[in-house]
Amino acid sequence: MTEQAKRTRMSAEDRRASILDVAAALFAEVGYRAGKASEVARRVGVSEPVVFQNFGTKATLFAAVIDRAADQVCAVLVAMTAASTPVPDLLRGLLDPGHLVDIHGAGSIGAIFADAAAVTGEPAIEVAARDSTRRFAAALTALLHRGQADGDLRPDLDAEAAAWWLLSLLAAQRFRRSTASDPDTIEAKVSNATLEFLIAP
Repeated sequence: MTEQAKRTRMSAEDRRASILDVAAALFAEVGYRAGKASEVARRVGVSEPVVFQNFGTKATLFAAVIDRAADQVCAVLVAMTAASTPVPDLLRGLLDPGHLVDIHGAGSIGAIFADAAAVTGEPAIEVAARDSTRRFAAALTALLHRGQADGDLRPDLDAEAAAWWLLSLLAAQRFRRSTASDPDTIEAKVSNATLEFLIAP
């Protein structure tokens, strides 16, 4: 079967999904500014106008990438909340310095959100970035509430405020690693201090 035949038989829904898959990988790899719709089209195997027919502009394409990536992250957090694993163990995994490096590295899903937070002057992207962060905060709040209900986290903890605090810590990881003289040690101390504060005595 020729490549042209494969493209012809692809449904509109499948084509849109394939564009999102490729765009997500490209933006995570090189960032929004450097990512080109023409490169997305080339990797998908369609013309550039097909990308714009499906998403309108590069900004709305990136916003759709952010929204779908947020769906994936929230699904993980919801599954964690529903799981039987103790919340302190889940938080240790989330705050593990190696894990933070992985999720912020080029090509990772975290790189998409970090890039989105830095984009200004693009309303669609700003809305998607803001909405995704609010969704993360809500999902983390639910996780922390479960930890409190299980008796594993401090009962006097303001779960919503703590969720936003955790998001701020995660978002500032690049800053710490680029400025601290010994970032690995600092990351370990930040993680330990955070857990000591959250976990019930």
